[in-house]
Amino acid sequence: MPAALFVAFIVVPLAELYVISRVGGWIGLPATLVILLAVSVAGAWLVKREGRAAWRRFREALGARVPTVEVVDGALVLIGGTLLLTPGFLTDAVGLALVIPPSRALANRAVRSRVRHSFGLGPARGTPRRVRATEDPIDVEVVDIRRNGPGPPAD
Repeated sequence: MPAALFVAFIVVPLAELYVISRVGGWIGLPATLVILLAVSVAGAWLVKREGRAAWRRFREALGARVPTVEVVDGALVLIGGTLLLTPGFLTDAVGLALVIPPSRALANRAVRSRVRHSFGLGPARGTPRRVRATEDPIDVEVVDIRRNGPGPPAD
């Protein structure tokens, strides 16, 4: 089982149960359940609001350029909303961070930087990919097809 799946399906639920049981011990089970329900309802409202705003920005950017920032924003809002609807304090904290615009902007930059790096574009936007040592350089011979024989090229 890959490590990410192990964390997602084993570690996170166990951590959530631990935190919920500790909070329940401090403030009582009914109050804990009310807080979890309230955070889920508030999170759903926030996701709806931020999702509409992300969709609007996506549509506005679509005509002018490739909307990479807006696509990542929409994905982060979707992931954050899923985490907010999942019962638990830890997933709520991460979900809220992905839905609130300032922290989502940080996550957006990190995701885009990671994607650029994975495609070999480097840390700066638009940095050309470097040729790896294992790749052979392309050897090109330029031929002027406008030339009609010996002499200077025809213009």
